[in-house]
Amino acid sequence: MKHLSEKELHELVNHISIEFFKKPFVDDVTFNNRLRTTGGRYLPSKRLIELNPKYFYEMDENEFNGIIKHELCHYHLHIEGKGYKHSDPDFKRLLAITGSPRHCKPLPSTINRKKHQYRCETCHHIYNRVRSVDVKRYRCGICGGSLKQVN
Repeated sequence: MKHLSEKELHELVNHISIEFFKKPFVDDVTFNNRLRTTGGRYLPSKRLIELNPKYFYEMDENEFNGIIKHELCHYHLHIEGKGYKHSDPDFKRLLAITGSPRHCKPLPSTINRKKHQYRCETCHHIYNRVRSVDVKRYRCGICGGSLKQVN
C-alpha cells in the first residue's frame, strides 16, 4: 500500500503549484480523515489545504493531482485577492487554464454500497436508498401509497 508523509505531501503540492501556477506553495497542507463528500477543501482563514486521504489510496494519481490543482486554484486566487469561490469568474477561468477538475469523481468504496429498493404499491414509483426504510412508518411521497421492499 502506498504511503505519503506530511513532508512528502507538502513537496507534492509545492511541485504541482510551481508546475501549473508558476508560484510556490508556502502554507500548510494536511490529510483530513473526516472529509466524506469531497476530495479536499481550502480554509482561507488558516490558509490551509485539507485533502481526503481516501482519494490518495483509492484513486489514480491523476485524480488526486487534479484535486490538488483545484484546491491550489482556491489558494492562489485567495492570496492574490481575487474571487476564489466556485461561483467566481476568476476561479472558473483559472480552473480552465490549469486543466483542473470542477468536481472530483466518486470514490469506488462509496459507489458499491448496499442499496435498498422500494416500490409504491399504488403508483409503482421506485425509491433507491442506501439505508433501509421502515415501510410501516413511511409512505410514497408522490401518492401516499404504501411501500414494499423489492430486493
